[in-house]
Amino acid sequence: MKKLLSIFFITLNIGLMQSQTYSELVAKGDESYNTKNYKASVGYYEQAFKIEHKSSSDLYNAACAAALNNEDKKAFKWLDLAIDNGYEGIAHIKIDNDLRSLHDKKEWQKTIDKLQKKIDVLSANYDKPLQKELLDIYTEDQGIRGEFMKIYKDPNSNKKKIDSIGKIMGQKDSINLIKVLKILDEKGWVGKDIVGAQANQTLFLVIQHSDLKYQQKYLPMMREAVKKGNANPANLAYLEDRIALREGRKQIYGSQSSKNKTTNKWQISPMIDPDNVDKRRAEVGLGTMKEYAAKLDIEWNLETYKKELSEMEKNQNSK
Repeated sequence: MKKLLSIFFITLNIGLMQSQTYSELVAKGDESYNTKNYKASVGYYEQAFKIEHKSSSDLYNAACAAALNNEDKKAFKWLDLAIDNGYEGIAHIKIDNDLRSLHDKKEWQKTIDKLQKKIDVLSANYDKPLQKELLDIYTEDQGIRGEFMKIYKDPNSNKKKIDSIGKIMGQKDSINLIKVLKILDEKGWVGKDIVGAQANQTLFLVIQHSDLKYQQKYLPMMREAVKKGNANPANLAYLEDRIALREGRKQIYGSQSSKNKTTNKWQISPMIDPDNVDKRRAEVGLGTMKEYAAKLDIEWNLETYKKELSEMEKNQNSK
């Protein structure tokens, strides 16, 4: 009888897991990753990829979870599939701390060579010097942020260490901003057809990390670039939201979060018309608020958010 009950519950659990959608499983994979439950994260991604495995970003994220869980075989398999499905982040993959444990494996160089070969084919007609300059800036921008987060999250770190790495990050940002402003002023918002997807994204990253006056100045240029297909609509949404909040307005797409002064928990910053945010997000290629909040380890409940919105606005305006 016990055996029959066990079989029944196993079958029930499998059925429940299979009934979940791809996006739900990926969201749970992301959520488990954020809470450092890498084993569970790998399990959710594995179930998701039985439904489909077309998203290069999801495959890459799954590979990171697998590497952190010491499942090298799965990590390399998913990295390989990510490349096959359009992953082009040659600069990012080399500095990603999640994958550091793979660097001394023989498959690592094969993976890098495969990606580089793909990039070489895609970049045959690129502006190579400009692409290299932007990729070097990308490495600086994301590399120092990776170091900062590592120290910030380290329970043994103190304010002095955090302030020190923060100062270095600020210095690097200032230098990178000068370089990017020169490119934007001389060449405009160059598209991925000229420098590749990751180099193109560098322009957004540096402006996103800059002072408000620069964000305001180059926002119209990025809007025009999106219309021409030279910039990512999702990245523009992030910039629109950041500027709105810095100007004391509500954000549009719910991409920005802040810490609640009372509960000390992270929350989605004030936004306009929360009821239709998922529709707006879909229009620019972003997932649902529930999925996004899960990645930030924030519990999302629309009705609760609307009730708390007024208080959040007061806190925002009192800064």
